[in-house]
Amino acid sequence: MESIAMRVLHSATLFLVLLAWGAEAQELNPRAYWPAPNGTNALVLGYQRTSGDIVTDPSLPLTGVDSKIDFLQVSYQRTINLFGRSSNLQFNLPFSDGHTEGFVAGEFRTRDTRGVADARVRLSINLKGAPSLDRAAFRELSRNPHTIIGASLQVQAPTGDYDADKLINIGTNRWSVKPAIGAIWPLRPKWLLEAELGVWIYGDNDDFLGQPREQDPIAAVEVHLIHILTPAVWLALDANYYTGGRTTVGGVEGSDLQRNSRIGALCLCRSRAGMLFEAATAPV
Repeated sequence: MESIAMRVLHSATLFLVLLAWGAEAQELNPRAYWPAPNGTNALVLGYQRTSGDIVTDPSLPLTGVDSKIDFLQVSYQRTINLFGRSSNLQFNLPFSDGHTEGFVAGEFRTRDTRGVADARVRLSINLKGAPSLDRAAFRELSRNPHTIIGASLQVQAPTGDYDADKLINIGTNRWSVKPAIGAIWPLRPKWLLEAELGVWIYGDNDDFLGQPREQDPIAAVEVHLIHILTPAVWLALDANYYTGGRTTVGGVEGSDLQRNSRIGALCLCRSRAGMLFEAATAPV
């Protein structure tokens, strides 16, 4: 008979994750549509320290930026049965502590930020290839993977700290949603190709330096080549491309269309204590 501690370990796995910092469209999330046994719980703790030419919103009118940002994210995810399909419900709450300096219209500015960022909720469902799984069915899928097609909806709420008189903020003071569709194709038993196409759609910020601020949607595509070394270890090479996001402030359209990409690599290793992710990303 299993002890209470072992039952907790089986149903609530602790993850330590090194997350990529950046705007929503810059994210790289391999295996986002890979299923887990029904009832699986995960607590996710992520930390990253970044420095250099980085801001939370690339559309801000800043030049010569130099930032140092500590970023912590706490997430909880549960695998559920939704209409007979394998689904994940995830809650994310980020925290940020950073110092940024740069030039605004030729004037040197500095800004220190510390506090809670915008919370997120993400619901994903596998539409084909992954019905709700027990542990035996999940092990069989891991041994003999097949094509999986899924969809997701992510909602970002304006819960973060925001000062309407400041250009740089942790929170965005607006709602955002990202519908997406993704697929996983097995190239060989231990090689998977995953892709996702999504669009971030932004609500208006009604108080951006005293003016309303609108932002066009940003379309993003991600591609991941995944190699499964053992059932407990896998590697991924990641790339994305995103475009859009032109802003309009006070009725004046900006010349800040975003068009960029990122590449990255990620390794997952599992031990008795849980799982460890290590990730590295870089703009192209």
